[in-house]
Amino acid sequence: MKKSRIAAIDIGTNSIRCIIAEASHDGKFKIVDDEKATVRLGERLAMTGKISEDASKRAIEAIRRFRKLVSGLNVEAVEAVATSAVRTATNGTELVLLLSEELGHEIRVISGEEEAELTAASALSNFDLYGKRSAMVDIGGGSVEIVMACGNHVEEFHSLDLGAVVMTDSFLKSDPVAEDELLKLQNHIRKALKRAFGGKKVSVDSVIGSGGTLTALGYMAMQMRKDNYVSIHGYEVLRSEVVHLLAMLIRRDLKGRRTIPGLNQDRADIIIAGVVVIDELMRFLDANRMLVNERGIREGLLIRAIKRLGFAAGSLTPPTWRDAVTDFARSCHIDEPHARHVAGLGLSIFDALALPFGLKKPERKLLEAAAILHDSGYFISYGSHHKHSYHLIRHAELFGFTPRERELIAQVARYHRKSLPKRKHEDFQSLSEKDQVIVARLGGILRLADGLDRRRNGLIQGLSCLFGGTSVTIRLTAVEDVSVEIFGANAKKDLFEKAFGCTVVFATS
Repeated sequence: MKKSRIAAIDIGTNSIRCIIAEASHDGKFKIVDDEKATVRLGERLAMTGKISEDASKRAIEAIRRFRKLVSGLNVEAVEAVATSAVRTATNGTELVLLLSEELGHEIRVISGEEEAELTAASALSNFDLYGKRSAMVDIGGGSVEIVMACGNHVEEFHSLDLGAVVMTDSFLKSDPVAEDELLKLQNHIRKALKRAFGGKKVSVDSVIGSGGTLTALGYMAMQMRKDNYVSIHGYEVLRSEVVHLLAMLIRRDLKGRRTIPGLNQDRADIIIAGVVVIDELMRFLDANRMLVNERGIREGLLIRAIKRLGFAAGSLTPPTWRDAVTDFARSCHIDEPHARHVAGLGLSIFDALALPFGLKKPERKLLEAAAILHDSGYFISYGSHHKHSYHLIRHAELFGFTPRERELIAQVARYHRKSLPKRKHEDFQSLSEKDQVIVARLGGILRLADGLDRRRNGLIQGLSCLFGGTSVTIRLTAVEDVSVEIFGANAKKDLFEKAFGCTVVFATS
């Protein structure tokens, strides 16, 4: 299938981002490169109304570098936009013409409404919002875009001049931040939100947040929890954690903020204003959790470019989580009939034990994904393929799963064979006690189900489980001799018995 390279360039108030992707004509794409330059076009913009000469020079230097990157990577199409700072500055038009000349491509100045549309396009392509009320929010240096949605249906959107750079310059002069400055900023944000929504009460299940402030908040929360996940994308931050982090930030001066784990030093001077905006937004929207969308507007640009170039027939709809798991499994050339048979056996065991052992519905989804992907490590080699599966899965981009869920899926797959979880297994020990129990139980089920397809020919047509307090009897339905499968399952029932605290007995019918 023919592939083309596309670049999306977002010239924001705080930074300029260039993302380059390789797109195929079925509408799918993968990221080839992602570059950022912190240029601070919004520096003192709130006071002067103009983009400073120094900021303009930094932007020109960044665009010159991006032009070389685009040329060197053989990019065929460029989608470049400028947002809040250029939109509001008196010399914005002059600067964007100069930057367009340096880039060799037209740079369009887009409205706040169009920014909101791009924010929504990215969020809808990355998160399963079916049946949920949500707010898609992008916090930039100059403006904040808010898109209200029910499921995948966008209901309304707003663009407010509440960006982290502008709010810092307008309200936060002291270091550390003075209490009266903080109160004035909070009141300003509350009034702006009340005006935008006409004073009506709004409530959402979750906020999908993009932009540098949101990713910084996610990384700080991850460090605070001592989580060890590969990616911040999809990470969940609770409102209580936002409140806690904000309280910690306002107690520190700039030098102290630069030492906070997870916070990029370049953002330390504007992070307080950004987190205040998030805090007030979550309060106003009655939202208890925020999910980090690491992609944001620039990915929205890519999606739009793909449509414009005719790569995607019709609308680009997000995959289901099963689609994402299947696509990744096939990219690793798994034995799909075996994987699906193991998944079916594992889910039958899970369903039978869900009530007596209090297994939760979300865990079922994790088991199914791990069962489909448990042999993905064969893609590297047979030896230690369970460990290879772990590393492949935890680095995979799986739609519909949070970083925690991807880690759990990877660990469940890792324990489908060989050793059980041990004290020396650092990745397992880094999990919370609750998650260790989930991995052990789901890993035990997967291990058992894999043993029941020892010859990889799907001989076992079905099974039922009878829990007797200290034992589980698994009755197998088959039309041929399955002694090899029973032998295989007996050899792999150790983790199950340890995790559930009961013995396993097999019977045939």
